[in-house]
Amino acid sequence: MTLPADRPWHCPDELPPADWVAAVRSTLASLGDPGRGDFLARALWARGWRDQADLAGWLSPDRHQPTGPEGWGEELQWAIARLVQARDRGDRVAIWGDFDADGVTATAVLWDGLGQFFAQGDRLTYFIPNRLTESHGLSRSGLEQLAAESCDLIVTCDTGSTNLAELAIAQDLGLDVIITDHHSLPDQRPEVVALVNPRSLPAESPLATLSGVAVAYKLVEALYQALPDVPQRPLSALLDLVAIGLIADLVELRGDTRYLAQMGLKQLQKTDRPGLQLLLERCKKTGDRPSDIAFGIGPRMNAASRIYGDASFCIDLLTSRDRDYCATLADKVEAANSRRKALQNDLLWRARSRLAGVDWSTMPVIVLAEPGWPVGVLGLVAGQLVQEFNRPALLLTIEGDMAKGSVRSLPGLDFYDLLKTQTHLLDRLGGHPLAAGLALPVANLGLLTQALERELRARCPVRSPQPIGVDLVVTVADLLVDRGRSLFQELKWLEPCGMGNPAPRLLIQNAQFTEFKVRRLQAGRQQLRYFYTLFDLRDESSAETFPGIWWETLPEAIPKGRCDLVAELDFNSREKIYQLRPLAVRSVDVAASAAAGAIAIWDYRSPDPASNLPADLQTAVRVDRCPTSWEDWQPITREAITDRRPIALTYTPPTEPSPAQTWQQFLGMAKYLSRTGQPVSIATLADRLALSPQAVRIGLAALVALGLTVDPAGADSESDIVTIRRSSPAPGPGDDSAWMIQQFWAIVAEERFHHRYFATMSPLALQDLDPRLQLAQPWQG
Repeated sequence: MTLPADRPWHCPDELPPADWVAAVRSTLASLGDPGRGDFLARALWARGWRDQADLAGWLSPDRHQPTGPEGWGEELQWAIARLVQARDRGDRVAIWGDFDADGVTATAVLWDGLGQFFAQGDRLTYFIPNRLTESHGLSRSGLEQLAAESCDLIVTCDTGSTNLAELAIAQDLGLDVIITDHHSLPDQRPEVVALVNPRSLPAESPLATLSGVAVAYKLVEALYQALPDVPQRPLSALLDLVAIGLIADLVELRGDTRYLAQMGLKQLQKTDRPGLQLLLERCKKTGDRPSDIAFGIGPRMNAASRIYGDASFCIDLLTSRDRDYCATLADKVEAANSRRKALQNDLLWRARSRLAGVDWSTMPVIVLAEPGWPVGVLGLVAGQLVQEFNRPALLLTIEGDMAKGSVRSLPGLDFYDLLKTQTHLLDRLGGHPLAAGLALPVANLGLLTQALERELRARCPVRSPQPIGVDLVVTVADLLVDRGRSLFQELKWLEPCGMGNPAPRLLIQNAQFTEFKVRRLQAGRQQLRYFYTLFDLRDESSAETFPGIWWETLPEAIPKGRCDLVAELDFNSREKIYQLRPLAVRSVDVAASAAAGAIAIWDYRSPDPASNLPADLQTAVRVDRCPTSWEDWQPITREAITDRRPIALTYTPPTEPSPAQTWQQFLGMAKYLSRTGQPVSIATLADRLALSPQAVRIGLAALVALGLTVDPAGADSESDIVTIRRSSPAPGPGDDSAWMIQQFWAIVAEERFHHRYFATMSPLALQDLDPRLQLAQPWQG
């Protein structure tokens, strides 16, 4: 996602000293990568690195000394003692997992790892709650089911720490419980065999940021050490699963967390798991980079429960050795991911429409609730809104008299702790500082919103936009060395990137975008879903250009003059080229225009804009109807610039039918006109259908293909007046009617896309269309 350009940019203050550069170059040479290090030294220095002693162990897992079981203290010892006892006594053990990527991989780690000590299916079983009908954590019904199946011991993973009531039920049922988790701890330790949770360790511990899957791995690691002669498979065979859960769960990658992610990525590249091999094939990844998990395997794992609710089949996908069976399951996951993308895009559009025209100075937190919103993607869209609007976001779906949903927060703002102050309003709460799930009566929703706004104003009276951090200032000439490969490989030593260690951000100054090419990706035949612009970037350092790709941005929204660009350097595995991926851009020419007195853009878009408009807008150029194309926008800016008047966006974000619904509407109009014989103008049809005249003409051609008579006929006719008549004999579908209808659907989808794009386009993006336009009032929290 592109970051707003009005956010402050934080650039490196100084270049590193020569001895630091020499130390980094020497370290890389000792790791088998001689001749590099200047750019990496600058990036590390900009991020605050000063200690040369720890550098080799941070860059290479082979130089890191991982923490052993002793780092956990007594809790892990108690857990291992009970597992050894369970093996000796023949106890039946149940794994209680969770349905997100971290929980699923943690369950798989315990299934494979404990499966070396307990017979799978006989002495060992697992249970994962249904995401759509249950919640994270233990439940009475699940515990009673396991007790009825004669289980003696439950081992949780990625869950359980705060389920005090359910843990008391387990005790009443005669079930022993070992908790492995990484979420918040209760105020008082529950009555369990062991509570293995890194939150109980000092913050500086190398184990402090482990996710659920890594804690589960550490439990298995300790059992391997306690009973070394029992396991038949090496412990390292679990590391590919560990990497997936760690990176997908967005934990801070430091200490042993970074080490396990590094080792796991190595294992993932050579994995012998058919399910992982098939998932990598389907997302066209190799498994060597954290982005292969973050944007490939991870979303697919999460999509299973988001769409189906039940994610238990993913354990088979990750652990089965039957490739044909895994292929069937991988297809099921792929279908879920496609559906997840469609639901996420639709919900994001609806949320943005609700937020159009909001007075951000009075809204420190986003709280949106609607009946029917898909619960499985609420957290994803909340995260997107956090990035876009620089505020915590809470999205809920309403089911009867209850609302349940997900919240995402900003770095440094512990929203879980904030929600704990309002538990009297909640029915259920779980999570960690940056993400939480909750449920509450709808009647309490207004009270909760007011309380959150009050608490946030007290804790964060002014929340300025998070600065966009820059690691390196580079030129196009720097990028062109070996067509980007040299710089990419040097900065790859920073990986795995994630929380606490973001992907390196490059600043290219005084550059210019050229050679735009728009590409669109369709999901199905009816609706356009994704688009991106390919471009070349040039600056004064070289006569050559460097390629880039900008997702969800059209050429018209990209500055045409000189600009400063913050971007990531990435490798396009499909095209086998290195590309820039822009994160933020600001026009170098805008400052001069602003000094001369720029044009302001006021945003009053909302479902009911009339209620939000100030009394006097006579001085502004009002935009009461949503533009449908860039050509619609040009006369608006021309008038504002000529008359030196601000622009006021006062239109209602449109809600438009799908291409299939539009076709049915058009067909109904055609049948009516054929009965009455009434002539009609192309402009009238275009206005009624909210389409362009060209789209209407293609629709008329489809009617002709169906057997109706249009006079003058077809998409090529220049006449503005047409008459639609029934043919004799009765009209029937022609051979090419299906193709023509698909053409109509395609152009409708294209035009609807442009409508949606303009309806939610930020004033900042509109400003970029002409450097003489600027935001009237940069947002302050």
